Amino acid sequence: MGARNNPLPILFRSGAILAIDKPAGLAVIPGRGESDSVLERLAAQLSLPCAGSADPRVRVVHRLDKETSGVLLYATDVAAQRHLSHQFQNNTVSKEYLALVAGLATADEGEIEAPIGPHPTVKKRMIVTKHGRASLTRWKVEQRLGDWTLLRVFPKTGKTHQIRVHLKFIGLPLAVDSIYNAPRDGAPIGIWLSQFKRDYRPSGGKEERPLISRLTLHAHRLTFVDQVGETQMIESPLPKDFRAIVNQLSRHGRR
Repeated sequence: MGARNNPLPILFRSGAILAIDKPAGLAVIPGRGESDSVLERLAAQLSLPCAGSADPRVRVVHRLDKETSGVLLYATDVAAQRHLSHQFQNNTVSKEYLALVAGLATADEGEIEAPIGPHPTVKKRMIVTKHGRASLTRWKVEQRLGDWTLLRVFPKTGKTHQIRVHLKFIGLPLAVDSIYNAPRDGAPIGIWLSQFKRDYRPSGGKEERPLISRLTLHAHRLTFVDQVGETQMIESPLPKDFRAIVNQLSRHGRR
């Protein structure tokens, strides 16, 4: 069965609100150059439309970058969509991400309060700029892994690429990020076992493949208030590729 036909894992469903476990590499909504999306796939899975104005239909509540995995909310009617969107707009949704960054965090925790705005010349890139919008991110160390650090990140605002931009700003960019931590000299993107395991050589003369080659960012937990006033905390387990790189770094990457 092709990936497109695989059902998306549903982490939570209550009334017109549902949370799915978004895989990395799948766009949240249809876009230019995209032949597949979470929105279209979920609509097919639920046998609901994802366009038009009539309810029920699958409605977008918030977004994750295409290469980010983790908890993603949708609504199936406009009232639920507005109920959730209001919480995101007012920054009352609690968001927790796991981020594998390049570099060793010297402090155990920190706060980044720096305005973010579009890059003046590079399309689809954001930067810290005094002309940007107020943005706040808190973080703490989960594990120190040699030349890398696993952080738990708490974005308190919801600006485009906020975590990626803020972590780069403090010198701890995501370990794999083609925009904000691109390899030098056009080198392939990813983390390889040979980078940190001494004397490692691929077996059988095969070419080494990266342990992970997508954005090292995972939306781990999301806490919100549902339509009956109950607080819901939804958690997405670390995907296989993210788990593998953390396990390998734990075994071989420590100094």
